[in-house]
Amino acid sequence: MRRATLATIAAAAGVSLPTVSKVLNGKDDVGAETRARVRRLLDEYDYVPVGARRAASGALVDLVFTALESPWAVEVIRGVVDSGLHVVVSSTGLSGAGAGGGAGAGQSGAGPLGAGQSGAPRESWAARLVEARRAGALVVTSRLTQADRRLLAASRVPVVVIDPVDLPPPDVPSVGAANWAGGLAATEHLLELGHRRIAAIGGPPGLLCSRARVDGYRAALDRAGIGVDPALVRHGDFRHGGGLRAATELLALPDPPTAVFAGNDEQALGVIEAARVAGLPVPEALSVVGFDDLPVAVWSSPALTTVRQPLAEMGRHAGRMLADLVAGRPLGAQRVELATELVVRASTGARR
Repeated sequence: MRRATLATIAAAAGVSLPTVSKVLNGKDDVGAETRARVRRLLDEYDYVPVGARRAASGALVDLVFTALESPWAVEVIRGVVDSGLHVVVSSTGLSGAGAGGGAGAGQSGAGPLGAGQSGAPRESWAARLVEARRAGALVVTSRLTQADRRLLAASRVPVVVIDPVDLPPPDVPSVGAANWAGGLAATEHLLELGHRRIAAIGGPPGLLCSRARVDGYRAALDRAGIGVDPALVRHGDFRHGGGLRAATELLALPDPPTAVFAGNDEQALGVIEAARVAGLPVPEALSVVGFDDLPVAVWSSPALTTVRQPLAEMGRHAGRMLADLVAGRPLGAQRVELATELVVRASTGARR
């Protein structure tokens, strides 16, 4: 016996396909009588949404990175796998100016997936995903082009963005972290230790998370009645080398900072290296705060004070959201922002 389609249900109920779709997705703009009739027919025909059939068959979803070069990516992967999805990890193979979520994972925040540094067109990752008949996609720290969104929507392939480069459109589900609050907490910690010459090294300014963290830093200084010195605000690439270069410049200033808030852990480790080269002990001569709380934060010397970004939980939550979409279940929220937390270790101390 052939499985009933939405067209079968619509014809039997005497309504349009969009009306049946609204009932399936829990929309509230369908009359109670029509809703009851459609639901009765869905049960009678034993209708199973396409997404649920895919999930039941163990279909694969793609976890798409721009590149894989960092422990940050490993944490996200671990969380997604914990969500129970059958995952294929893929990379567009693009190099670029750092990662989005503070990872230094090599993601290019400079442009959308599918365009290389030279601007030369590449085969669309979305087209490859549709061709491979994936059940859905998790896209990490990358922009979705309008063409990608149209193709995925037309092919009924759901997508969730993790740590978006820009605030995504309302119809694109996403999971991120409280970056502004993290930048605020990091800077307030340094202020409480007595520091007033506090520098910030953000990531690429085009990335949403980088801007939010630096904005949190600015807000903390404003609250303390301290003006932001433009000479103390630099931008790196969310990698060790970027932190090293920016910190070297900062420490060479006539009035150098006594503390640095780095936009991610990799840059923070670059700051500690710059201090070592300059003969400045951490934290005695320079306090350093990172962002992410990667495993390497504990292993560094001194152990790194940092803002914990719940990377694995972000992956898990996004995975569960995608599983709901694949199964045809409505989401409780389109935009989820998970809390960050300051973790104080040995790289920060009182101003001397």
